[in-house]
Parts: sequence; C-alpha cells; structure tokens
Amino acid sequence: MWWTFRVSREEAGTGRVVLAGAPLGNVGDASARLREVLATADVIAAEDTRRLSRLAKDLGVTVRGRVVSYFEGNDEKRTPELVEALAGGAVVAVVTDGGMPSVSDPGYRLVRAALDAGYPVTAAPGPSAVTTALALSGLPSDRFVFEGFLPRTGSNRRSRLRELAAEPRTLVFFEAPHRITGALADLAATFGEDRPAAVCRELTKTYEEIRRGTLSELAAWAAAGEPRGEITVVVGGAPAGPGERPDDDELRAEVARRETAGDSRRDAIQAIADMYGLKKRDVYTLVHAQ
Repeated sequence: MWWTFRVSREEAGTGRVVLAGAPLGNVGDASARLREVLATADVIAAEDTRRLSRLAKDLGVTVRGRVVSYFEGNDEKRTPELVEALAGGAVVAVVTDGGMPSVSDPGYRLVRAALDAGYPVTAAPGPSAVTTALALSGLPSDRFVFEGFLPRTGSNRRSRLRELAAEPRTLVFFEAPHRITGALADLAATFGEDRPAAVCRELTKTYEEIRRGTLSELAAWAAAGEPRGEITVVVGGAPAGPGERPDDDELRAEVARRETAGDSRRDAIQAIADMYGLKKRDVYTLVHAQ
C-alpha cells in the first residue's frame, strides 16, 4: 500500500469524501468551507499539486494532510488507494484546478467507488464555470445541458454537433484555446450562422472576457486572433420549428433577457423574430402590448 494510517476506523470515525469547489481564478471567491477542508482533511487528492500549494498559500492555509495527485490519466489507478484510505477512517478531499470536482474534471470515479463501498460523499460547494458562463451569457438559463469538451478531431466534432443541432435547450461546452477557432466554425456551419452564443474566457480572472454574438460573428472573432486561456462556450438552443412557437409571455421574457444582456430592444426583437420565423412588427407589437 502506498501509505498506511495508524488509526482504526473506530478511532478516526467513518471515512468520507469531500468534493471541494475551488475558485475559477479569483481567490476571493474561496469559501470558508474550502479553507476548513484544506486545513483539516487527512488526504487531499489534487488535480495539480503545485496549484494546490499556491492556492493554500494565497488563502493562508496550512495543509497538514497528505497531498497526492489525482488527474485524468492516473485516477483509475489511484482511486482504489483512496478507497483504502477511506477504510482507515480518512477524510479525503478532492480539489481541481478550479470549479467543482467531477464536473468534467477528476472526481466522478472516486465518488462512484466510495458510494459503492458504502462511504459517504459530501461537498464544500464552490464556483462552477458551467453555471457562471451560463449566467453571464445572456441566453436562456431556465433549461440547459452541459456537453463538456467536444471531440478533438474535426470529423468527430461535426458528427457530435449534428446530433445536438436540434437540441432546444441552451448548450454549454468547454473548449481548449487551440481548438476554439475550429469549434466555432463547425458550430456555425452545423447550428446555423445566426444562432446566438457567447464565448466566456478566463472567468473571474484579471483578463476576463465575455463575447456575445452570433456563431458566425464569434467564429470570425476567434479566427482573427486565437483566444487564450480557459474557455466556456454557451450556445442558444435550436429555434422552435413550425407549430412550436413559444407563448407570448415566453417571447416577452426572451426579449427582456437579451435587453438585460446588453442588446437594444430593437436588436432583441429582431433576434427573437429571426429565431422563431416571426415578423418583426408582430414581436414589436407583442412586447409593447403589456
């Protein structure tokens, strides 16, 4: 075994897993719970041990537990070892580079293994790039789906996008900076150039940037200078087909959401009319009929 605890489960209490949400970038977003978990956990399974060290230093926390690396690539091998630690009564904290563990990041495999072995799993909730980008996008957030990273190769990516093209809910993707230009081009070609979207880059960090527009506009922006940093893409759902027109209240709400996101009322009305195949004057009349 890679390490041995010298206490029995009866002495230490039942082992448990704590999924600890880490700041996306701004250390001021760290919770008091995160500080407590880092200071008291017996084992911290970190996606990047160096980043964990920097985070603890920034938070003024002394990590007393054992720190081990836990990332995609070694999680299959390390998970049984962490379950053994749980059997010894250890509190095992999982921390990623930013955001909530197991949301497109390491953690799910340990959660499943711990539950299957009968150990409790809890969370010290924290930031999430998924919900943060969704809230900032200006797109409908009442119903959405998270798709994680798209396939790496163009052909596989386009195939996956064709499967999603008719999805009516708002979609959220992660994407690597060196693939974002191709991904946006494929999104525009598959979903339609006029589909509304937002590219959220470096959330909560010094150079945070939120770009909103149509997929064709965002594809052109990315092609003009490849964006850097961590990127989340939010794309509006497929427009309603014939006979699927939202009711009047929902149309008014969609116009209002676009205005809140920064569109002029004129532009918001035009976008909604285009999305649902309506006449602009009909949407205008509906909005002003309140």
